[in-house]
Amino acid sequence: MTTAQTHTLAVPGVDLVYDVRGPLPPSGGRPALLMIGQPMTAEGFNALAPHFTDRTVVTYDPRGLGRSVRTDGRTDHTPQQQAADLHLLVEALGAGPVEVFASSGGAVTALELVATHPGDVVTLVAHEPPINAVLPDAGAAERARAGFYEAYQAKGTGAGMAAFIAMTSWQGEFTDAYFSQPAPDPATFGMSTDDDGTRDDPLLSKNSWAISDYRPDAGLLTAAPTRIVVAVGEESAGTYTARTALGLAAMLGQQAVVFPSHHGGFLGGEFGYAGKPEEFAARLREVLDAG
Repeated sequence: MTTAQTHTLAVPGVDLVYDVRGPLPPSGGRPALLMIGQPMTAEGFNALAPHFTDRTVVTYDPRGLGRSVRTDGRTDHTPQQQAADLHLLVEALGAGPVEVFASSGGAVTALELVATHPGDVVTLVAHEPPINAVLPDAGAAERARAGFYEAYQAKGTGAGMAAFIAMTSWQGEFTDAYFSQPAPDPATFGMSTDDDGTRDDPLLSKNSWAISDYRPDAGLLTAAPTRIVVAVGEESAGTYTARTALGLAAMLGQQAVVFPSHHGGFLGGEFGYAGKPEEFAARLREVLDAG
């Protein structure tokens, strides 16, 4: 397995920490492959990256998350700021343009990177980006998001995460049936009901609302030289992020490409949300090679 080399890039407002597996510039005639998430950090790709030993793989901790400590005094996580950071990272690698596998909020950041710096990315595989604007029930999705935020504010992490899981596992549009449900019990998901008093979780607070509030510019994205592939998990069918993936694909005039497993299909078991990383890697390689 290729050993990851850790580096720090000082950019305005943050020291971005990133890991490189493989040589720079890349060998073998293939561009570097960036794997990005949000609010997930680089460690979330520990099960996926080792399946690409023939590629130079770069992972990073987004601004204000994990090892990338902010100095700008802000707590919000916006795709615009993160895309600007990624642009500087691609420049610092000296190996652009790159290929990008981006999941969840990272896929939203990557879409903004393509829209603003289209020359940075050859191929983007955008895996289940949570974008309310592409849903027919966008207003209801925002209400559902407010629901898990309010549960978090009222009772802490366990209650917030239980409500978040209820939202993201709900099948279909957010109807009156969804909103009439009783509040989910954290114990059902093996979580504590204790409240540690913190209210700054990047997933449960409003710090990352700019991600799901993002409005992709279809004109800029389709005009870019970047090949964009929207990916959806086969086990995600009907859920919130599967629906946002399908909505984005339709906006871009394409069909979403089905990947193994679920929203965390590339994860190993270390996060308690195990997917099928080996099968996922094979599908990702197939999609990238098709370009």
